[in-house]
Amino acid sequence: MSTRVQKTARELAELSLAGEPGRYLGNEDELLARFSVSRPTLRQAAKMVANDRLIDVRRGSGGGFYASRPDAADAVRTLARYLRLKGAGLIDIMVVAGPIGEEAAARAALSTDAALRSHLAGFSRRIDENDTPSALVKAEADLARTLAAMSGNAAIELVMAIGYSFGIDEKGVAFYASAQDRAQARELQHALVDAVLAGDSDVARLMMRRRSAMINGWLTQLAGTVAGQ
Repeated sequence: MSTRVQKTARELAELSLAGEPGRYLGNEDELLARFSVSRPTLRQAAKMVANDRLIDVRRGSGGGFYASRPDAADAVRTLARYLRLKGAGLIDIMVVAGPIGEEAAARAALSTDAALRSHLAGFSRRIDENDTPSALVKAEADLARTLAAMSGNAAIELVMAIGYSFGIDEKGVAFYASAQDRAQARELQHALVDAVLAGDSDVARLMMRRRSAMINGWLTQLAGTVAGQ
């Protein structure tokens, strides 16, 4: 790829990042004049920047180039796809996501965000209503997202979102299959949420570690079953 296209892509991305999402950047003729490049060069550069979700190219009346931004879902899908192409599975993700989850729980216990704490308190009141595998999967996702948000760390939010994405897509893993598994999961949720709301980082970290150990136990059991077949 020519350095001219790369340079134009970089300048177009910088133009987008200089303003708010949705800001009009110009039509094709205006940007051709601004960057002093040929139409094919601009279109190749625009395709690169659009793939990164930094511009939105609209056609027709009112069309042109508009500033855009990737969202968290874009990042999670891209990274999860890359990791799966590299052969990673949920058990690989848990090696990283486990310690990150512990840090998220510890930081969440120190959060003073009133809205998030209120949401977590509401979650606590509904824990015992979740007595099906699908309800518990949904509850675990809600809990993970809430704790990640309370951590105040965007990197933690991203890693935990990837872990949840892998958990949903993992083949052959029957999460919360038995009544005993579901009871154990609810018990750990209660203990974890109580520790976070009490501001006890040490206990919150420990409860998250036990939650990860429970999931790792299921994955190890599955791996043993597959190996024995």
